[in-house]
Amino acid sequence: MTGRERVLALLEGGEPDHLPAMPITMMFAADTAGVRYRDYATDFRALVESQLRTAEQYGFDHVSAISDPAREASDLGATIEWFDDQPPAIVESRALLADKSTLAGLRIPDPLSAPRMSDRVSAVDALKRAAGDDLLVEGWVEGPVAMAADLRGVNTLMLDFSDDPAFVTDLMDFVVEMELGFARAQIDAGADIIGVGDAAASLVGPNRYRQYDQPWARRLIDGIHTAGGRVRLHICGNTRRILTEMGSYGAEVVDLDFLSPLSEGRASMGEHQVLLGNVDPVRVLRDSSAAGVRSAIEACHRQAGPRYIVGAGCEIPRGTPPENVRAMMGYAGERRC
Repeated sequence: MTGRERVLALLEGGEPDHLPAMPITMMFAADTAGVRYRDYATDFRALVESQLRTAEQYGFDHVSAISDPAREASDLGATIEWFDDQPPAIVESRALLADKSTLAGLRIPDPLSAPRMSDRVSAVDALKRAAGDDLLVEGWVEGPVAMAADLRGVNTLMLDFSDDPAFVTDLMDFVVEMELGFARAQIDAGADIIGVGDAAASLVGPNRYRQYDQPWARRLIDGIHTAGGRVRLHICGNTRRILTEMGSYGAEVVDLDFLSPLSEGRASMGEHQVLLGNVDPVRVLRDSSAAGVRSAIEACHRQAGPRYIVGAGCEIPRGTPPENVRAMMGYAGERRC
């Protein structure tokens, strides 16, 4: 089986020849290819080269256009701080929507012409052309709470939930419309699956999550499905209190970070949900031994059962020893689902 066939077999209820592996790599991929991270985040050709080289070197089953959460915000006019060899950062102290009235004048960027969004679409297109049917191609968009926090500032947004629910509703409507357009452009360019990164959703608490994220997350995921895409839901942090909700959307893959046990995810989401994770990226994958990594992956597989994709809780960190990544992939290659 090719990597793409392996992942799709699992997602479609079949039996892959062994466990698929879809670890997130960004800075690790850039370092593997010897690419400066600013170039990785701004020039799709550098990202594509890094992803393809890393997938080939370690035997990953997918390649991804993920690089940083600032693409959409940047094209809307947010203030971004740039670094030579680190991911760009949104300057929260100068949030684009510090004045809520600014929202009324915002226009959704065209993902085929806006500089940073179109660069990701170009990355997806180039990855698909290069990978063909050999590797699953992953696009990426920000989830509702994550994108709202990018535009408003996470601390201010948390106050808005209580102080101005009507504004939050308008903001979420805007965000989901924008992200659906961005997702559709990536699907049209060849993305097999769209990652929805909703990092800030783990901070809002279960009641706020159900009120302010769940309806719009459902709309986003349903819209991606309607456009012919598959979904990988990725929420960083401790999501133990919202696991049932995360499993309710029909996302083909749900990632769990290391703070959220796979055993709880399986109990909350049922036997059919494909789970990915949840090895501690730093303390285990980067700082442990190859034997320690293998033992951790084995424990994850045992908790998740057969509907499982190998990966860390979040990004493989810069500086992770190659032998540790190979240990993770060695386990995947030797075990059937």
